[in-house]
This record gives sequence, structure tokens and C-alpha cells, in this order.
Amino acid sequence: MADQGPLSGLTVVDLTRVLSGPYCTMLLGDMGARVIKVEQPGRGDDTRAWGPPFVKGESAYFLGTNRNKESITLDFKEPRGRRILEQLIERADMLVENFRPGTMARARLDYETLRGRFPRLIYTSISGFGQTGPRRNQPGYDAVIQAEAGLMSITGAVDGPPFRLGVAISDMVAGLLAAQGIVLALYVRDRTGHGQYVDISMLDGVVSLLTYHASMHLNANTRSQRVGNGHATIAPYDTFMAADGDFFLAVGNDEQFRRFCTAADVPDLVADPRFATNPSRVEHRQALTARLNPVLRARPRADWIALLTESGVPCGDVREVADALADSQLLARRMIESVEHATIGQMKVLGVPIKLSNTPGSVRSAPPTLGQHTTAVLTEIGVSPSDIEALRRDKVV
Repeated sequence: MADQGPLSGLTVVDLTRVLSGPYCTMLLGDMGARVIKVEQPGRGDDTRAWGPPFVKGESAYFLGTNRNKESITLDFKEPRGRRILEQLIERADMLVENFRPGTMARARLDYETLRGRFPRLIYTSISGFGQTGPRRNQPGYDAVIQAEAGLMSITGAVDGPPFRLGVAISDMVAGLLAAQGIVLALYVRDRTGHGQYVDISMLDGVVSLLTYHASMHLNANTRSQRVGNGHATIAPYDTFMAADGDFFLAVGNDEQFRRFCTAADVPDLVADPRFATNPSRVEHRQALTARLNPVLRARPRADWIALLTESGVPCGDVREVADALADSQLLARRMIESVEHATIGQMKVLGVPIKLSNTPGSVRSAPPTLGQHTTAVLTEIGVSPSDIEALRRDKVV
């Protein structure tokens, strides 16, 4: 299936579902790895039922994170299914799972059980709280992790309630870190010949995103607070209302502020000691915002964006998803691709965000239908047509 990309020739056994694991394995598939997604017979990944919207019976949610994969159905709790899974693992370079800690150990499919038989295997587990520690057995859900990691406490309006991000960042950062961990383990395996265990916690991942918020608490003993769309340490850096709607103004340093004041024809702000430096502007944020609001409301967004962009001042329209996906910049960089789906026909998926000059990733296949590749994969490992039929009859596949 994979014929290009830096991970071409490598195989992933994908035992994941929902988002964190499928996002990880999709990234590996984008970079050329063969991803064999193992799903529960008759049901499949939970997200196959998440909707609406559905497109000709296929969940739009599922379609968003499962391109470049093959799907087989397999009940690996059944002895025949277990043997098939072990045959797949024997041929694989990587295994990724995101069951609750302890689940794979009870099935004797954990890393410690398999490492002796498959010493080159890179085994990755993604969970809410990690494989160690007092909370290891707790389930991890994106919104709960955003709340527990402190992310919600710094997201939302100054005088409003905490909010979660509009994307499942806890799941996706775990998937990103898992893919990074796997690539690092592959690099080590090339030198040593041995695989290893990659343990990814959603909580760890989101806390790692706190960066300067965490540093301010750990080193300056300050408490981060919600600042709406603003920035805790930069001003003006916020959404502002133009004559016809919101746009974002991101003045990152004093020189940009001077250029902004010239473009906006407010030279008095440069001379005001309250706004002369960024620390002063942060201290007097409310006064600065009050001064800017009537100025910025005097023109349409497009006028401000054109004027400020020409002046070298970062800014941008606050767009809806549909408008963002229609951006000619994304189209030029192949961030929207078309693929042929088994039941939908031509459909669109997001492209590959990592651009490599010599071994680029690619979108090669649409998200699979449930069990679309079961017969082909089982035949490849030597299961006869009659045995495949018996496995289907007994609902093992």
C-alpha cells in the first residue's frame, strides 16, 4: 500500500480507536508506513457511529482521522483471532494501542509479554494518565484532561467561565507525541536492533503545552488567569472589532507597535509613556484597548488587514472553518486532497502538514470501510479461503 515516504516499508498494527491513537497512526501512515487497523467485528472503531453528519453511511468524524489505513475485523480475544493477531505482530515494526492501562496485560498482549518473542517491536501505549503513578487506572477523556491539566482555567473570557478548546487537543497532542516517540524509537532501533516501549499520557502532553504559564508559576509564583483572546504578556494582542466584524491584531514587539501606530494614524500612542514598551502596555492594557476600539471600528476588516499587513504588522481575519479551508494558501500547499472512497466515491481529506523535500508524505488512500481489507490481509499471512469463511461464520472476523 505504501510506496513512498520516510516510513515506507514499515508496518503498524493499529489496535487504537476514537482519536488519540488513530491520529497517531494516521500520521505514521501519511509518512509511508503501512497501517493495519484492527477493529471489532460488526462494530469497529467507536467513531464509526459518531454523528451526524454521516456521508453515505460513513461518519464524517471517522473519516477525519483514518486515511492511509487498511481495516480488518478481528476478535483477538478468541483463540483463532489471537493467533492471527500474533502473526500480524510478527510481521510488524510497531504496535499502537490506547486501551485503559492493564487491559493488554490481562490479555497477555502487553509489551512485557511480547518483547521476548518480538525484540524489534516498538510498542506504544496511549492513555489518559500514563502507565505508572497513582492515577494510572483512571480513564482519560479529552475534556476531563483539559480541565485537570489547567488548560481550561486559562481559556475563556476574563469574567466568564473556563472553556475547553474547540478541538480535542488532549487527544491530538497525545497522538503527535506518540508518533514522535515512535520515530525516536525507530532511530534507536536502527543503531541497536532492539525495539522499546513508548508510554504516552494525555495529561503529560497537555501539561507540556503550558510552557510559559507553567514557568511563571514554578519560577515567579504567579497565577495565570483567563485573558479572553488576549495574551498574558503581550499587548495589543487580541481580537478587535472593525466596522464589519472581528479581526485579530498581534503586535509582538515595540517596533511593530510603532509601525501599527503610524499605519493607524495614532502617533500620540507612541509618545504616551504608558504605551512606550510592551511591559507598560501590558500594565495599561485596559486603557490601550479603550483608546484603540473607536479607531479600529472606523474601517472594515479587509481595509485594516491590507493596511497593517503592508506595514509589517501581524493581523488576520477571524474566519469560520469553511472560509479557512478555502484559503488559496492551503490549496497551494496541498492541505486539501481528494481521494476515492469505497462507498462515498470522491471525497476530500486534509493533507500532510509536514513537507519533506526528498521523501515527502502523501495521502494515498481514503479511510477504509469496516473490514474492507480483512480478506486481503488474512490471505497475505497464509489463511485459506475456507478458513476465512469459517472465521466469518463464527464472527471471529
